[in-house]
Amino acid sequence: MDKTHTLKKFGTFGGVFTPTLLTIIGVIMYLRLGWVVGNAGLLGAWLIIIISFLITLTTALSMSSITTNIKIGAGGAYAIISQSLGLEIGGSLGIPRYVSQALAVTMYIFGFREGWLSIFPTHPTFLVDVTVFIVLYAIAYKSADLAIRTQYLIMSIIFASLVGMALAAYYGSMQNSINDTLIWGNFAGSIENNFSGSNFWIVFAVFFPAATGIMAGANMSGELKNPKKSIPVGTLSAIGVSFVVYMAVAFWLAKSASTEELLTNYNILIDKSFSPPMAIAGVLGATFSSALASMVGSSRILYAMGRHHVLPAGPWLGRTDKMGQPRNSMIVTGTLVFLTMLLRDLNAVAPLVTMFFLITYAMLNVVVIIEQNLGLISFRPMFRVLKWVPWLGLVSSVVAMFIINSTISLVSFALVFLVYAVLLQRKLTTPFDDVRSGFFVSVAEWAAKRSARLTQRQERSWKPNLLVPIRHPDTIKSYFSFLKNVAYPQGSIKLLGLGSKEKCPELGDSISKLSDEYKDSNVFSSWAVIRTEDYSQGVNFANQAYRGSFIKPNITFLNRMDLNEHSVDFSEIINEAARLQLGVLIYAQHPDAGMRKRQVINVWIRNRAPEWKISWDIGNLDLSILVAYKLKRNWGAKIRLVTVVDNEEQKAQAHHFMTELIDHARLPKTEISIYINNFNELIKNAPEADLNIFGLEPHPNFKFMDKMVEETHTTCLFIRDSGLENIFA
Repeated sequence: MDKTHTLKKFGTFGGVFTPTLLTIIGVIMYLRLGWVVGNAGLLGAWLIIIISFLITLTTALSMSSITTNIKIGAGGAYAIISQSLGLEIGGSLGIPRYVSQALAVTMYIFGFREGWLSIFPTHPTFLVDVTVFIVLYAIAYKSADLAIRTQYLIMSIIFASLVGMALAAYYGSMQNSINDTLIWGNFAGSIENNFSGSNFWIVFAVFFPAATGIMAGANMSGELKNPKKSIPVGTLSAIGVSFVVYMAVAFWLAKSASTEELLTNYNILIDKSFSPPMAIAGVLGATFSSALASMVGSSRILYAMGRHHVLPAGPWLGRTDKMGQPRNSMIVTGTLVFLTMLLRDLNAVAPLVTMFFLITYAMLNVVVIIEQNLGLISFRPMFRVLKWVPWLGLVSSVVAMFIINSTISLVSFALVFLVYAVLLQRKLTTPFDDVRSGFFVSVAEWAAKRSARLTQRQERSWKPNLLVPIRHPDTIKSYFSFLKNVAYPQGSIKLLGLGSKEKCPELGDSISKLSDEYKDSNVFSSWAVIRTEDYSQGVNFANQAYRGSFIKPNITFLNRMDLNEHSVDFSEIINEAARLQLGVLIYAQHPDAGMRKRQVINVWIRNRAPEWKISWDIGNLDLSILVAYKLKRNWGAKIRLVTVVDNEEQKAQAHHFMTELIDHARLPKTEISIYINNFNELIKNAPEADLNIFGLEPHPNFKFMDKMVEETHTTCLFIRDSGLENIFA
């Protein structure tokens, strides 16, 4: 990726206030506000304006709070959501919002065309569209600075049109008395439905898009001198000014025109203005400025997503020229806008534009809600809002979506979830920390505190959490897959490096990579390195220290290959594990056979005569069967219970015991093999398996382990319970 030369040169007025104000004061004010007043009356129109601006104001307050708490990059709302909830959620909103903003550019171009044709009705419509597009694209492609300077000119035109309304009022346009003014409307409908009726929420749905556009300034976040200051001040100021303008214009229209004029003449504002040409210029300026702000803003969203590799060809999209302009993103955006212009009619997809704005508003409020409720010290915004503000913003945004169009709302949510699912599969690398870490930590802390209060044994929630000591990282390659199959899917693996002072840094690097490989295999893994020359002391200290952790090891894994070097240490580790109530698993791999086909697992049960009876405590057998069951599921293998007895009576007792064991322990695909023989003789002709599991005595005989590996010609496990497992749970 090329080095980014982002030019942070825009201040609050030019970078945020101007584009935001010009996007809010748009074509709806000029061409539809009169119709809103005609349907809803003055008080109804004011109520619609208040509700609409209340939704955007609460979201703007939430956005202001979060932008003063993070170092926001390019992309506006996309950057805020990504840095808070992760690239997957940010991208799932950023991609459809980028597309919808490109569609908005096309709709503003069509709106400009309608205003132009009212002056020059003979001009070819497509030629007007293409000409406006070329001018727009040329300004936006040249630089954001030129776009901002162009908007200054447009703002002066719109200001002049507002002055024209004030002059009209001053010179007597407001002739209606209180009796003549429609205070609360009859909701007669529109020309399009032959005035067959309407209602408050339909009129609200028509007006509400006018109040959106609060992201126009935030989209320039990557090119602001001080976004933490400019975004809150500029956005809130633009909302305040535009709110006053809308309320005043609604009052002027209600007092200046009859109800019939308001309902039937969409150009009533132009006709009643002191200077109709200036009002028409305001319409053209409003649509042009909105299109320009959307063109510039959408390219910045695409550029930001490219930098984070959310989209294919990310490095290319996230590249800027020597002046810091995202030329490649501008090329893609211009192409998309031009292609949508060829559709000629965007009425079918127009509601999606508003929906994606509202979903973005909702998610911005969700970010603040999460941050406020986590109570982390990292959330200390310079601009604080009361806790009810983001909740009001969230609820009102969602309600507004379903009021406007419930079907399109559901489609919008479905598209967002679809994009999220696709991005989740890509396993994006987030270049920054986000609030998810704090959220998961808070949940883990809550769970840890709750579980700490539970005094009973947690047998039903048992899962294998292995502590794996490592002196030489290369040795784990021989049993890497085995450990994964024991732990997957709900268990965990804690890798413990043991080495001298000189070897610890290198050992840490190697173990860290191993831990990442387990994570890539969907097995939770963590690691630590202890500087020690004493093998048993390092393992025992780790087991002791981990007793205070939430996810504590419950199985100590030992590799038989390490025994030659640490024979005395093994005994000390096993004894300490018993004291700490930890299970022990000794892995003894056959040098040639390995794990073979992984189809059959033999679990050996000692002769229990004369006590072949099922009880809640079945001795040192729970962990062996649990491990066998985990391997069975992950390998697709079958379990065989094997024992050797002295006579037929014991055989019958053993068969009854094993049958009940299989039933109570819920062990499908489990065979029973009972032999009347001497164990040492039978083992030489043991039933064929790919893995043999034996119980581990309190004082293990290591020569016996070697003999079992040799006699069975398989890899063997020697397991001792902690006393806390229960196969019947």
